[in-house]
Order: sequence, then structure tokens, then C-alpha cells
Amino acid sequence: MCRLLGFATAGSNTTLNGVLGMQTVREFRNLSEIHNDGWGAALVTVPEESPYRRDGGAPTPETGTAIYKNTVAARHDPIFDELANTPARGGLWHLRLASSNLPLILENQQPFFANGLSFIHNGDISDDQGRNIITNRSFPVDPSLVQSTGGRSDSAIFFAVILQYIGFGFALDEAVAQAVRELRKSYPKSSYNCMIQSRDQFIALCAAGREVTSKRIVEIYDQYGRGEQARDYRVLRYRELGDSEADLAAGQPKGVVVASSGFDQRAEDGWTRLNNDQMIVASNRTGEFRVRSI
Repeated sequence: MCRLLGFATAGSNTTLNGVLGMQTVREFRNLSEIHNDGWGAALVTVPEESPYRRDGGAPTPETGTAIYKNTVAARHDPIFDELANTPARGGLWHLRLASSNLPLILENQQPFFANGLSFIHNGDISDDQGRNIITNRSFPVDPSLVQSTGGRSDSAIFFAVILQYIGFGFALDEAVAQAVRELRKSYPKSSYNCMIQSRDQFIALCAAGREVTSKRIVEIYDQYGRGEQARDYRVLRYRELGDSEADLAAGQPKGVVVASSGFDQRAEDGWTRLNNDQMIVASNRTGEFRVRSI
């Protein structure tokens, strides 16, 4: 049960602070008072070195990928500020609240990374009796794909199912859609809100089995005096980048940012709700994006 944030630009490096503004980034980071079971980020960058240069090892990459994960809460980790100021043409950010008492180990921190894809998820994939999918030995997913994610959680299994459908030949967005359809056969009420990023694409999906916030989440937020922020817990919103005169004057690149609720996302500032069972499919090379249903 986590908070998600991701963005894609028109192929040029920018920072999280540049995308959201420093005050909004602080508001997002402060959610780790509650989502305090670690955090992580995955950045897709345009390297400063010229690509394909041979220097005795592998050629220099055309696209760089940086993954950072920590079991310490984001608000206590000084690296958060450093990464918020690190230029990237796309990025994923994840604040974790561990589901179903899954262990607080680095392997379960997100983003997961496999086959050139980074992945983050907000949800607890369990049945009506509270049995998590990790206890279901008969669920049809290739164990080697789960192992490739590096994780041991329900989110790792979700990612592995997506990888499985990519292996079947589906495009990235359709692989995500197919994975949710498959998982819903056994876990129809679970939340599959997620974001996934390649060196070319950024996808954000809203697919909550229960749109009403669970009692447990409300109770957790109430403990911190922030119960009102749990009201729209499973909502995702998006905002186009470079769509205002102020953005253009600041040289902000075009693209899109998508985020879980929990910080100020006003319609007058350009934020739009992503409806349930809809996804953003964006290019982190052109900044162009579209909304599709699953």
C-alpha cells in the first residue's frame, strides 16, 4: 500500500523539482511519515557522454537507467533531495507502506527492475480471507520471471505476470492490461494501480478493485491526524507538462506527470483524474501521451 509518482518528458532531462516545484515535492516526500517502510526511484536519463562510444568495455549507452532503493523512510533519507534534483527524461518514485505484513527487506523495495523495465505498484493482492498471492503456489506465473524481478512480494508477482505477457509478444501497455485481467480472475477486489517505465515509454494505470478506501487505511491515516487524505486513497491524477504560459516561460519540457493522491492536486492547476480501469501511455522521447481503457 504505497504512493506512486511518475513522469515523462519530451526527450530532455529535467528534475522532479522542475516537474512539480519544490513545495509540491516536499508535500509528496512528507507522505513518508505514513508510508514509512522505505522508498525508491528509477530515472531514465540522457547521458552526457556521446552514445555508442567504445572505450574498451561495452559501448556507452544511448539511455541511462538509475535505480535507488532504501528501507529508510524518504523523509529521513538525504538522497531524496539529491535525486529530486537529478535530471532525467522520465522517472518513477515510490513510497512504501508494506502490505499484509510482508517483510521490510531491500528485495521488496520498489521500483523493481527487469528486462529494461522499472515497475512500481500500490496494492495488496489478497483474497477475501486476507491470503496474499505469495502463498498461492498454484498461480500460473513462471517462477523464473518472479525471481528475475528481485522481489518476494505480491508486487513482484504482478510485475512477473506483465513480463510473461511481454514474452508472449504483447506491446507494453497491452501486457499490463492483460496481466490485470489475468490477476483479476483470482483476485477481483485487489488494487492494481501501477506505473511501469522503459527507455521509450511511461505507463500509469488506475485499476482499483475497491474504489472506496479500506477501513484499515483510514485507521492508519487517522493515527497521524491525516484521515482526510485517505478519502481518495486509490485515486490517480495526471497533469500535462508545458501546457501553461508559466511552464513555457520557465522552459519546462512537454510531457506528463501522474501521481497518487495525498498532496494538493487542484483542477485549476491542470490536474485531471484518471478514471478507474484507464491508463496513461506516454513517450519519454516526445512527451506525447494518450489515455486508454483496459
